[in-house]
Amino acid sequence: MEHFTVEQVAARLGLHVKTVRNYVRDGRLPAVRIGKRYRIAKEDLEAFTGLPVSMPAPARRAEVSSIVQIDGIARSDMDRVSTMVLGALSGGPRGLRVEFVHDEERSHLKIIILGGLEETAQVLRIVDALVRD
Repeated sequence: MEHFTVEQVAARLGLHVKTVRNYVRDGRLPAVRIGKRYRIAKEDLEAFTGLPVSMPAPARRAEVSSIVQIDGIARSDMDRVSTMVLGALSGGPRGLRVEFVHDEERSHLKIIILGGLEETAQVLRIVDALVRD
């Protein structure tokens, strides 16, 4: 059985929280008290409003995990690429993670990017511009 808080019901109905609490206290809207908070059953809310209750679907979020490998890159170039990428992202998107792993023996750099689609695309554009130079 699905339950809602007073705050969720108020937001759903476009009412003030105090109004919903008054409905509960007056007995017009059945609720169960758990600790200091009320919980309202979905069925009781539907009976109260006369309409089916459908909560909005959770927001969709797509994320990317990608690894870019750049071959033939010296340590000094790796430092330049990592500094430029991190500098371009400073103060930028939250939830984006970028890591750099340089293998000096093989002279290649791996850039690990974890984050949202647009944020990852931004990092890839920066890396592409730096590698072309």
